Amino acid sequence: MADTAKPKPQTLISFGVTGMTCASCVSRVEKALSAVPGVTEATVNLALEQASVSAAADTPFEALQAAVQKAGYDIRLETVELAIAGMTCASCVGRVEKALQNVPGVVDASVNLATEQATVHISAGTELRALTQAVHQAGYEARAAEAAAPRKRVPEWLPVALSAVLATPLVLPMFGMPFGLDWALPGWLQWLLATPVQFILGARFYRAAWSAVRAGTGNMDLLVALGTSAAYGLSVYQLLNGHGGHALYFEAAAVVITLVLLGKWLETRAKRQTTEAIRALQALRPETARVRRDSGEVEVPLAEVKEGDLVVVRPGERVPVDAELVEGQSHVDESLITGESLPVSKDVGAHVVGGSVNGEGVLLLRTVAVGAESTLNRIIRMVESAQAKKAPIQRIVDRVSAVFVPVVIVLALLTLLLWGLIGGNWEQALLNAVAVLVIACPCALGLATPTAIMVGTGSAARHGILIKDAEALEHGHKIDTVVFDKTGTLTVGKPELVAFEATGDDSDATLSLAAALQASSEHPLAHAVTAAAEARTLSVPKASDLKAIAGRGIAGTVDKQELVLGSSRLMQERHIDLSALEPRRKQLESEGRTVSWLAEVAPTPRLLALLAFGDTLKPHAKRAVAQLHEMGIHTVLLTGDNAGSAQQVAEQLGIAEFRAEVLPADKADEVTRLRDAGRHVAMVGDGINDAPALAAADIGIAMATGTDVAMQTAGITLMRGDPALVAAAIDISRRSYSKIRQNLFWAFAYNAAGIPLAAFG
Repeated sequence: MADTAKPKPQTLISFGVTGMTCASCVSRVEKALSAVPGVTEATVNLALEQASVSAAADTPFEALQAAVQKAGYDIRLETVELAIAGMTCASCVGRVEKALQNVPGVVDASVNLATEQATVHISAGTELRALTQAVHQAGYEARAAEAAAPRKRVPEWLPVALSAVLATPLVLPMFGMPFGLDWALPGWLQWLLATPVQFILGARFYRAAWSAVRAGTGNMDLLVALGTSAAYGLSVYQLLNGHGGHALYFEAAAVVITLVLLGKWLETRAKRQTTEAIRALQALRPETARVRRDSGEVEVPLAEVKEGDLVVVRPGERVPVDAELVEGQSHVDESLITGESLPVSKDVGAHVVGGSVNGEGVLLLRTVAVGAESTLNRIIRMVESAQAKKAPIQRIVDRVSAVFVPVVIVLALLTLLLWGLIGGNWEQALLNAVAVLVIACPCALGLATPTAIMVGTGSAARHGILIKDAEALEHGHKIDTVVFDKTGTLTVGKPELVAFEATGDDSDATLSLAAALQASSEHPLAHAVTAAAEARTLSVPKASDLKAIAGRGIAGTVDKQELVLGSSRLMQERHIDLSALEPRRKQLESEGRTVSWLAEVAPTPRLLALLAFGDTLKPHAKRAVAQLHEMGIHTVLLTGDNAGSAQQVAEQLGIAEFRAEVLPADKADEVTRLRDAGRHVAMVGDGINDAPALAAADIGIAMATGTDVAMQTAGITLMRGDPALVAAAIDISRRSYSKIRQNLFWAFAYNAAGIPLAAFG
């Protein structure tokens, strides 16, 4: 009988890992986490110092923490303080603690009845809203307590500076040696300067090395600790036996520790810079929102805002939630979210993204998404996911890094034995072995790929390009064919006035009459007419006696002229002669355009103009195709529209190959056909019907102006819906992959050259 047991639901758990120093550390932590029952996949990012674990929902966090600690590392947890209202006795404390501990990502929770506060230790990614909701469901109220004053930390540069100050006097005498000058410091003074560097400023290396030894593994800190301890120990031995001056090697140990500390500091700075995109996005989230209640406007923590709440945003304030504009008008700056440099006009009914900045008007918004479902949080998760996941090439590097430290230690031992046994100079043998240990650098291998990916995805995010995973970033450089959907991708996706032909000489005056009739209408075609009038900066007169004619058009009076604007049927009913522009109507309709007419009914019935509406090309569509061609990329147009419309768009954009009247179900087959021909294909689309084709392509690129289904299927999302970003996304991929290869080349080249040089003295 077949096994019908349902698979256990999976959850993604993210948390910080401390103590990692190189790629071999990453491999050990991943191996330890993967061995935990219930874990299906574990990915560790050295640059972010973060682990992402896919596991069964009932996998205890304590098991993950124990596995990491057993491997010689520790979990970095966040502490959240909550103010709890409604507790009256110890049993209340127990219920609140139990409710909090049942939230995924919570390690432990402690509630104090006297202070009415809860201290919760959580893993990275656990949302405050989840905690407050759990407490609410238990029958109490919770909100974030005011943050305590941050503890003062030692500046990261200070240990580097102190080490450099102590090591410099040990190094300076070496500059006099080529000139026969003996500036060597007394042995006791060298020992006095080197000891704090070795055991105080260098204590971090011993701690990390000990953790590695306890776990039965090795890392770069072990190499540094062994090498510098050997140099320091040899110097102490020489000093106790009466040697001094240049016979001591305190400067070697001190300088190595100083340089490694400097490297760690620079590495930390670099890692911080690579996460600027995430921090910039996180900074867009306001902490509070002004909510309209029955009693008036109330400022509440953002975590307490619910869907359907009315939120008031004043000029200059940041929009706290994803919402629909129900009252007011303004321009909104969405540049940090979409990369669009110009503010976007927002009218009633428009969608407003949380994190954008309101311009000049007071807005009343109805909340449509909060917390994890907001656009901003989804963007942050997507960027974090891309930076946390590994590129395929990194997995090869990880296998090399896993054996790197043991191999280096073996090479150092061989160097010591061979120099000592063959040359007979054990002092020189020890120095050469020390050089092998301290020159080896597994960190370069471990950071080569993730730092390039973090910079690439971060740079892309700042330009409105969201890359879902590292695989999409790495594979993007291979793309040689881009397939475009037409409607909503290369075209605007909404009606515009594409042709206006007046029977008289003054086209502008005639268009202003049409705009007057449509000024108060919400119909999409009406917006197209008024937009065309605005584009020509026309003065639009006021219409009176406006009357909508269902299914046909609109009638009204402008400057004592009785006018009608609408369909051919309406014109026939009003006995308007259309013969003057009839050939043009046939031509436009054959191109898929929608045709309307403007006519005067009284005092003299006559045709005034023909209006043709269509979905126009996006402003940068032609440039987007040209950029791809300049990059040597072939372009293809794929559409369900008729052949005439497809050919016209293809000719306007310079696309040589197109497929028309393609059914949604067949789009994926067209993409597969191109791939079977040996092409590396990127599919660009925006609709639900594009999702199969996006999935079939090597890389799917979705427009954020389209559907969620398309965005979820695609590996890359363009937040502005600008097709010119397609070339930018591929360019970023090419540059990132080039930087990955460059980083790996120098990482391998450095070690391949440096270790033999050190071994041979």
